[in-house]
Amino acid sequence: MLTEQQVLNALGKVQEPELHRDLVSLNMIKDVKIQGDAVNFTIVLTTPACPLRSQIENEAKAAVVAAGAKAVAVKFDASVPSDKRIGGKLDALRAVKATIAVASGKGGVGKTTVSVNLAVALAQTGARVGLLDADVYGPNIPIMMGVAAQPRSRGDKIIPLEAYNVKLMSMGFLVPPEQAVIWRGPMLHSAVQQFLTEVDWGELDYLVIDLPPGTGDVQLTLAQSVPLTGGVVVATPQDVALADVIKGITMFNKLEVPVLGVVENMSYFLCPHCHERTEIFAHGGAQKMANELGVPFLGEIPLDLAIRSGGDTGKPVTALAPASPYAQPFQAIAQAVAARVSVLNVNAAQGDLIAGGTIAVMKR
Repeated sequence: MLTEQQVLNALGKVQEPELHRDLVSLNMIKDVKIQGDAVNFTIVLTTPACPLRSQIENEAKAAVVAAGAKAVAVKFDASVPSDKRIGGKLDALRAVKATIAVASGKGGVGKTTVSVNLAVALAQTGARVGLLDADVYGPNIPIMMGVAAQPRSRGDKIIPLEAYNVKLMSMGFLVPPEQAVIWRGPMLHSAVQQFLTEVDWGELDYLVIDLPPGTGDVQLTLAQSVPLTGGVVVATPQDVALADVIKGITMFNKLEVPVLGVVENMSYFLCPHCHERTEIFAHGGAQKMANELGVPFLGEIPLDLAIRSGGDTGKPVTALAPASPYAQPFQAIAQAVAARVSVLNVNAAQGDLIAGGTIAVMKR
């Protein structure tokens, strides 16, 4: 009969594919139970959106069988590692484990569409997710998430609204849609500070922050106010947009924010009738630029009516049709982003920063 120590020794030979360390030393194994030749245990993933869950399960089972078990049953749990700097700098966000900023070098590339569907896709995995609309001048989150109410307060805190299991805050909830926001830098700084310190975000695995396009006051204010775990850059595929990829990546590097990766939006059109793929705006430019700059390429988003209409009607495609070929790229991107956040936070907690091409270096 196997002992618990023998099971742990076997699992100590199985590596977590993203972290390149074994499951036991990462404290990912719990509740080992042995009954005769049958072994049960739980694997605690570093994110409920783990893209390599099946690989981990198969390798863990094989290792325990090789140690002598006849039957192996694996359960899964998840605990997202925390970016300890967040609560250390901003007490109001002490229960937020990771902050993910979504940026673009210019407007019109679908950055908010990516932010919305990224947040919804993460929430669909079981993660606790918030979405902060930091685009004070053009707050589109209320429309895209189908929420038109005004948030209420409890004590001195604003209670975020919620849709599709995502907590929401936006200037669009506070200002009538026909009213233009004409503010100078100090007022922008104050509004962003309010969203961070006066909103009761509660416990979140991920706070997705939809930045304004370009590089300006809001981006600087956020970086100064709260540590950003990582940033995602959204671009379109044509050559003229590639300079904007460089702007986005350069901005994050100057703010000492790790670049989680680049997303190519409007990458191709998939005909709904014949399913033929047409690359309207060329193709692959964002991926080429990401490769040249040594940052991850997270994936391609098609140009499609379902994605556009979902944003206009407040029904994101990831929520309305999660099994569709238009939602699946967002889900894959969410998994990749969550995996990279886990790598950053686990390594930072161990004082072992990743350097080089996979994830940009960040001073902690």
